[in-house]
Parts: sequence; C-alpha cells; structure tokens
Amino acid sequence: MADIGKDIERPLGQAVRSPRAAGKISGSAIMATVAVLAVAGVSGAIALREKPFRKPQEVAVSTPKVTPAAEPAPAPPASTPKPEAPVKSGGPQIIHVQTEESDGPPKAAIVIRDPSTIGQNLKIAHIPDKALIETSETGPLPVRATDGRRPFDVYARPWSGGRGARVAIVIGGLSVSQTGTQAAIAKLPAEVTLAFAPQGNSIGRWMQAARQSGHEIVMQVPLEPFDYPKVNPGRNTLTVAASVDENLKSLHWALSRTTNYTGVMNYMGARFSADAAAMEPFMAELGKR
Repeated sequence: MADIGKDIERPLGQAVRSPRAAGKISGSAIMATVAVLAVAGVSGAIALREKPFRKPQEVAVSTPKVTPAAEPAPAPPASTPKPEAPVKSGGPQIIHVQTEESDGPPKAAIVIRDPSTIGQNLKIAHIPDKALIETSETGPLPVRATDGRRPFDVYARPWSGGRGARVAIVIGGLSVSQTGTQAAIAKLPAEVTLAFAPQGNSIGRWMQAARQSGHEIVMQVPLEPFDYPKVNPGRNTLTVAASVDENLKSLHWALSRTTNYTGVMNYMGARFSADAAAMEPFMAELGKR
C-alpha cells in the first residue's frame, strides 16, 4: 500500500530511480575535485610568502655607540679693568676711569683732555715732532699725524685760564730784520705770538729761540697785494693770474721754511684774498694739514 501511494504522487512519465543510483559519485569527479583543491592550496601558499621561491635577504642592523658629551669647562671670572694712568703727550687722549659703586650706572666714565691745555715743555719746544712732518722737495711740510694730532694741537700754548674778553697780539714780518727779530723775542712777553716772513734769513734759528722763550709762532705766506708787482711781498708770491699748481708750489715753499708753528697767516695779499677762485684751492690745501 505504501508503494502504491508513492506511485500515485509521482509525476506521470517519469521512471522510478533506484536509491543507490542517486547517491553514487563517480571516481573521475573525485579525482578532479582533489586536483582543484591541490592547485588552490599551492597557490595560496605561494601567495602568502614574502618573496615566492626566494630566500629573504637578511637586513644588517647596527646600533650606534653613544658617547656622552664632555661637560664644558667653566668660564674664567671676568676681570675688572684697571683704570689707565693718563699719558702725558701732545695729542688728544681718551682716559677710562673706574667710578665708585655709589655713583650709579655707568660704572666707567670717559674723560677727554683738551690738548690745547697741555703745551710743550719749553726745554723741548724747539724740537719738531717727526709725526707732524712730511718730507718734500722744498723741505719739511706740516702734516696731521696718524693719530689725528695737528701741529696746532702740539705747538699751541696752553690756555692761561683767564676769563672775560681777550685780545690776541701777533707781531708779523719777523726774520726780515735781524735786529728787530732779536729784540722781539727777547723783550716781548711769551703770550705774544710771533709771525715769520718766509723771505727772511735764519728762520730756523729764530724759531728755536722763540719757542724756547714760550712764544707761539706763525708762518706767513706771501699773497698778491694791489699794485703788484710795484708792491711786492717777495719771491714765490701767490698771485691771481698763476695756475693752481704754481700757487700750491709757492705755498709749499713758504710752509717748508721752518717747523713748529701753530698756523698760517697772510703776508700782504689784499687782492689775492679778495678772489674766491684763487683762495679756494689755497684754503683747501691748508685744511688738509
């Protein structure tokens, strides 16, 4: 009865399959499945390796040796500069002086000493300072020293300290007359300035005598006056008509007649000093010295 019921439920036209035939697996199917699994396993193993079929290279790792840094040596304690003693010389000086703690900042002061208050020792006032001399074809020319000193700074008389109105007295034309020059040096006070004309004789000797007596001296330069050459200051006169080179050559001749003078002044020269074109190179040359 059971078989009849199953036959009734089975669709028409289909034969009855044997239960063994439905559950049977062929050998070829099994072999194919095993082959596929083997290939898949080998492929997975190859894919999971870092470098297929190669031995990975060994990486050398070095560990640097760390050397501890040496400790820096302690800095030496700063030394307090000692105040420098003032040097007695004819040039400008800067003196650093250490002040007291109570004075407050700054602790170092700067004192500038005016060289015009120093002057030269009368025993050596007639000796020229070699640093203030330039050698030329005509003789020694005044020049500024490398430290900035000028002949005016070294050869000037010290300030007397007097207050109020003051009058400068300059006696010019010396060395032309021997008797007059000797009398001026011997009788005039040391505060009187003596000016020497370049055409005179024995100017070097008169310069030494005047300096040892305490006088400042000035060199006079012959300049063209009106009515020149009827009124003639002498040889090597600077003129308006002369070229700049000719006038500078005449100027150097006058400046080289002696040394140890503090400045320059004219010897005549009313016409020359009234001409700006002639005076400009003249004053420029003096300004360099």
